[in-house]
Amino acid sequence: MRITGGRAARRILKVPKGLNVRPTPDLVKQAVFNSLGNRVASARVLELFAGTGALSLECLSRGAASAVCVEKSYRHSEVLRQNFQLAGFPLESVQIRVQDVFTALAQMAAARQLFDLVLADPPYGEKNVGRRSNSFAQQLIDDPNLPKLLASSGRFVLGHTRRDTLEILAPWQEVKALKHGDTMMRFLKVVSAT
Repeated sequence: MRITGGRAARRILKVPKGLNVRPTPDLVKQAVFNSLGNRVASARVLELFAGTGALSLECLSRGAASAVCVEKSYRHSEVLRQNFQLAGFPLESVQIRVQDVFTALAQMAAARQLFDLVLADPPYGEKNVGRRSNSFAQQLIDDPNLPKLLASSGRFVLGHTRRDTLEILAPWQEVKALKHGDTMMRFLKVVSAT
């Protein structure tokens, strides 16, 4: 796994041993960042279920101002920290929160934090034919705090498996969807009620 673009392009990243982390594939990252284009420059980034921090590192390499990474596993957060050091980004450009994503969302919303980009490629859920998804991806869409964290022109990029059919409800509106193998990446924005 590597950083695919920007000033730290081709930098190889560490990945924790075992099957508890599923890094976003490089081809998927390239497609996502090609779609985001100039939105990344100077952006305040929030990465949820951060794992190795690959998406945040990609943002910083491409000119993002700062990144907040939320990862529940202390072991994964240590690998994430090492990846930021290996890539040579200043420590003040990243904040690592070792805690449950949904607890962090509530705390950051209460603190009125705002982000230009929110990125999440959480562990995949089960196939959900004939019933509503209960995956982490669906739980993020349903979380009332997440829309409060997105700046008015911001984007929420959400990864999930194609076999997990999500229900996208207000205030979210899908702007774009990318498919790559079994991976779906959805680009969402918040639409205010009129």
